[in-house]
Amino acid sequence: MDTNDATLTFGFLTTVDSPTHGVFGGYLVVDSTGRPLEFHCTTPVKVSRAQQILYGATLPGHLHGRQIGANLLAEATSHPLAVLIDAETLLHVRPHTALPVGLVLRSDPAVSAPRDDDALLRFGTTTISLPADRHAAVIEGLTALAGAVDLCEPFERIRAAIDEAQRH
Repeated sequence: MDTNDATLTFGFLTTVDSPTHGVFGGYLVVDSTGRPLEFHCTTPVKVSRAQQILYGATLPGHLHGRQIGANLLAEATSHPLAVLIDAETLLHVRPHTALPVGLVLRSDPAVSAPRDDDALLRFGTTTISLPADRHAAVIEGLTALAGAVDLCEPFERIRAAIDEAQRH
């Protein structure tokens, strides 16, 4: 299988906050059956008090979107059909990639309107908020992936891998 075949691969990007070490980022690329093809994680990023003061309310978006997310996507050799994230702060990665980035949420009756110009795609108990102009190209692939794995589960794999790395 060609791991650069975007029709068959999806990226999962998340961050893990560790009170001891700082913020870790993890990026897992899987095929349409959920099998891992590529994994990257960052060293912990510790935010200084000066950064907190200078960045203010923009710090989470900069830290998660630019400093962690954009760097992880740049390291990857695979070019997935879409990158799925599980935290709104990671939406700040969108300006730093040409890939469509979708926010994965457990379906909630309160989620009735998409974010900004996003479309809501529902797959069982999971909703993905994806740029409306990009969703048509990924629906078929997401449908296949959602049929093979719970769309929230790869984020748990990333967190477990980061937790395991911290122990060694």
